Amino acid sequence: MGAARRRLGRLLTGRRRSGLGTTFAVSFATVTAVVTVLVGLLSYTAAARLLRVDQETVFDEVVQDLRGEVRQRSMNPQDFSSSAPGHDLVRPARTDVQVLGPDGAVVDPGRPGLPVTTADRRIAADGTAGRMVQHKDVGVDSDVYRIATVALGGGRGAVQVAQEFSDTEDLLRALQQRTLLLMAAVVTLAGLFGWWLARRITRRLVVLTSAAEDVARTRRLGIQVPVTGYDEVGRLGRAFDRMLGRLAQSEEDQRRLVQDAGHELRTPLTSLRTNISLLRRIDELPPATREELVADLGQEARELTDLVNELVDLAAGQSDTEPAQRVDLADIAEDVAGLARRRTGRRIVVRASGDTTTEGRPAMLQRAVTNLVENAAKFDRDGITPIEINIAGPARPGTVRVEVLDRGPGIAEDDLIRVFDRFYRAADARSLPGSGLGLSIVREVALSHGGAPFAFRREGGGTAIGFTVGGSA
Repeated sequence: MGAARRRLGRLLTGRRRSGLGTTFAVSFATVTAVVTVLVGLLSYTAAARLLRVDQETVFDEVVQDLRGEVRQRSMNPQDFSSSAPGHDLVRPARTDVQVLGPDGAVVDPGRPGLPVTTADRRIAADGTAGRMVQHKDVGVDSDVYRIATVALGGGRGAVQVAQEFSDTEDLLRALQQRTLLLMAAVVTLAGLFGWWLARRITRRLVVLTSAAEDVARTRRLGIQVPVTGYDEVGRLGRAFDRMLGRLAQSEEDQRRLVQDAGHELRTPLTSLRTNISLLRRIDELPPATREELVADLGQEARELTDLVNELVDLAAGQSDTEPAQRVDLADIAEDVAGLARRRTGRRIVVRASGDTTTEGRPAMLQRAVTNLVENAAKFDRDGITPIEINIAGPARPGTVRVEVLDRGPGIAEDDLIRVFDRFYRAADARSLPGSGLGLSIVREVALSHGGAPFAFRREGGGTAIGFTVGGSA
């Protein structure tokens, strides 16, 4: 029992290990074999039937002509002798004629001589012309004949007509053998061609499989997939290559995010550790120093909390699963403006023009607009002019431009191209609270919605900063 199970296990394992090329080749050969066998059998059967029917038809026509002739004319055995001049009995190929006398004796033997039975003798003595008796599958000199004996009438004798069928059967047997050989050759060639074709078709799939196995084994996502062509396999290879590229980029982004986050977290954590160490001697500190120490601890805790929250938002934005839906950015801007008014006490004006609806993820878009407004309020803290949120829908359907304007000190020209980098803070902003992640989140949201961020200095002072979203999220 155990041996049987092991054999079954090996059999199943072998089946599981059989490659796609082998399966394709076997399937191709099997289908070809079935079709070839069916066509061969049908062809042979049709050919054999046509040959047999044709032979029988010719024989029947000869016999009917003979019967008609002896009925119309009073004829003697000598009239059908092969040596008699003018005898008009048609002798087709493989047809033998033998003439019998009134007593059934052979008057003119056939070549070869045909057997004479009791029934044939009775026909020879029969008085009715055209009466006939037939014999099938008669063996004569190792050949097979069909014999018809036709009475001349008046007891004058009879004529035997025989047709050889063994040659036809030999021909059919030869045809059968050749058909079988041809079918075997076709099946063999089909198997070889199927194997070659399967190797050719699956070669690129083997490359893809090897690449996937290398990725699974080494966990290296930078493997180049050498797949060419424009069919489904080529498209699969290019899609697999792009997928690996995006996974590698995502892995690099995560690694860089962790490194940058670790670097940024060291500063507030170090400050917290220093202040906590001072708490051990808090009784020795003067009241003013105590108040300053507690205030520093609260400030560091808030900044650390903000940094962690923005890190979570940034990481969530990279793998966000919020479904896209039709949203109106003008409504989102109104919600953000109302919340910012309550938090900062600043005047915030929302202006919308054109079609401001698009396909997007509402929570991500609201976070991006909120970051822009908070950034403007932070850098224009003492401003008296309102912060403006402009939402404009361009002529191209589905694209919307979000822009936040302030009259703060503005951004230096050298910093404009870096303000969306993670943890980047301009020199004049390093003394202000913040983590340097707010605008980076804006960039991530814009890119994930098919748009891009932008920032430029305003004439008269201040900054215009925002993003666009495309037609798909």
